[in-house]
Amino acid sequence: MQKTWLRWFCACCALAFLAACSSSPDKPKPAPLPAVSGELVVKKVWANTVGPVTTPLRASVQAGRVALASTQGQVVLLDAVTGKDIWRVKLSDTIQAGVGGDGQRFAVVTGRNEVVAIEAGKEIWRYALSAISLTPPLVAGGRVFVLNADRSVTALDGASGQKLWTQQRTGDPLVLNQAGLLMPFGDTLLVGWGGRLAALNPLTGAVRWETLLANSRGTNEVERLVDLVAGADRLGNTVCARAFQSTVACIDASRGSSLWSRSAQGHEGLAGDDKLVFGAESDSKVIAWQRENGQVAWTQAALRFRGLSEPLVLQRSLVLGDDDGVLHFLARQDGKLLQRVSTDGSAIVGRPVLADQTLVVVTRTGGVFGYRSE
Repeated sequence: MQKTWLRWFCACCALAFLAACSSSPDKPKPAPLPAVSGELVVKKVWANTVGPVTTPLRASVQAGRVALASTQGQVVLLDAVTGKDIWRVKLSDTIQAGVGGDGQRFAVVTGRNEVVAIEAGKEIWRYALSAISLTPPLVAGGRVFVLNADRSVTALDGASGQKLWTQQRTGDPLVLNQAGLLMPFGDTLLVGWGGRLAALNPLTGAVRWETLLANSRGTNEVERLVDLVAGADRLGNTVCARAFQSTVACIDASRGSSLWSRSAQGHEGLAGDDKLVFGAESDSKVIAWQRENGQVAWTQAALRFRGLSEPLVLQRSLVLGDDDGVLHFLARQDGKLLQRVSTDGSAIVGRPVLADQTLVVVTRTGGVFGYRSE
């Protein structure tokens, strides 16, 4: 057990080192921002705060409401139309993964590796995990599902926090220091296990199928690290996902069969529409792949080295945030730069989300902003 924890710690340190290197003075400087067409009108409609967010904490959107968390323990449920608090609670611990929710019950993971469930702005239970979890809990079907860093999945009763089952896949010695893939698909739970996508029975944890999306490579454990990252795109039975710095792939999730796979060097999740799948590479080059066959439809390199976020499809545009707190709006059809708006000057963290036609983003200093486009 001690050796296993040491490997996880080394993985986190190695990736933190790589991240520090990327922010060094030697990091390539982005070119000046090019002009935008101005074809899209974007207006800020409200602002709120949640507290500093030093690591990406994904938001949960349900029925026009957005649940957000800060690193220091604030959890807030906002009305997406007005930006006003529905409720707000301050936990006694820091938060390292969150938020997951079903509209009634929400869950986060604290820095002490405890799952905390919240309902109506009040903490209702805690459950101590046996390993680190950096992935937001999935709240669905009256249960709370947690993906841990040891590649185990735990199902908890949503009302009481009682453990129902645990399923684990052993193998790769290192894991990624960011949120992994955990999502529902009909009556199935989809889980990223290394370079594999697995389908679990949510009632028992039994494995229904596994599909290989990416192979490990390299000459050492860090270079061979492969994990599916949070932010898969789904359209009907098709699920498209990214393997860290390795591939983008789509599968038929009803059967677990591969549709296509393409080499890609990114670390953020994907978004898509009925024809294209979009993603930002680690150098912030934006790529659109054809959903049907994985061929590249267009590439936009004007925003390279700006630290782009996971994208969001918004009407006819694609929205990405950057390290300077700027939102970039690209045309879905061809990647043309349509518009940009600034937030508070600090990096946009996590993914932009859409709730009740309101675009909601969170910045590193804790600013929460709502926008609408015309």
